[in-house]
Amino acid sequence: MKKVLLALVGSVLLLLGIYVLSLFYLAYLPPLGTVVQLQRYLEARSEDRSYVREYRYTPLAQASRHLPHAVVAAEDTRFFDHAGIDWVELQGVIEASFERGRLGRGGSTITQQLVKNLYLTTHRSALRKVVEMPMALIAEVILSKERILELYLNVIEWGPGIFGMEAAARYHYGKPASALTRDEAARLAACIPLPLERKPQTMNRYSQLIRGRMRVMGW
Repeated sequence: MKKVLLALVGSVLLLLGIYVLSLFYLAYLPPLGTVVQLQRYLEARSEDRSYVREYRYTPLAQASRHLPHAVVAAEDTRFFDHAGIDWVELQGVIEASFERGRLGRGGSTITQQLVKNLYLTTHRSALRKVVEMPMALIAEVILSKERILELYLNVIEWGPGIFGMEAAARYHYGKPASALTRDEAARLAACIPLPLERKPQTMNRYSQLIRGRMRVMGW
C-alpha cells in the first residue's frame, strides 16, 4: 500500500512539473496544438470523416481591440479581478446544479477554459471541473492576464476545425482578425459556448447583449 501511495504521489508531482514547465514555455511561445484539437481529429477519424485544422497564431496586438473586449464581456466579466477562479459565479452554478440535480453550464473563467482547451477535453464532468481549478490557479501565477487572454483567443474553437481568432475571422467574415468590427467581434464572442452549432450571422440578440456589457465595462 505504501509503495502504491508513493507511486501515486510521484506520478502527480511528475505531471505537475511537466505542467508548470509547459506554462513557462507558453509564456513566450505559441502552442503547436491543443488536446481539444487532438480530440476533434480523433472524433473525425472514428466517424470516418475528413478533418482539416485551420490554426494560425496571432499576437493580441495584431487583432482588433473589439474582440478581446467582446470575449471578456461575454465569457468572464471579472477576468481582470479574479485569480483564475470566479468564486461568485461558481457558487451560483453549484447552487443551480443542486436544484436541478445535474451539473450546470457556466462558472468557468477564461483561464479555466484555456486550461481545458490546452490540456483537457470538451467532455463535461465534475472531475474535469475539479482538475481545472488548481491548473487555472497555477496558470495565473505564471502567465500574465494579457498572455492568458492572447492564448485563449488563439486556441478556442470557432467552428469545425476552426481554432483561434485569425482562422475564425477569415472563416466567418473573410477578413483578418485585425479588421473585425465591434459588431462582428460581439457575434464571434456569442458563438464561443457552442462553436460547432452557432453561426455569428444568427447571433442577433446575444451579440446585442454583449455589446451592452462592453459599454457598461467602459469599452
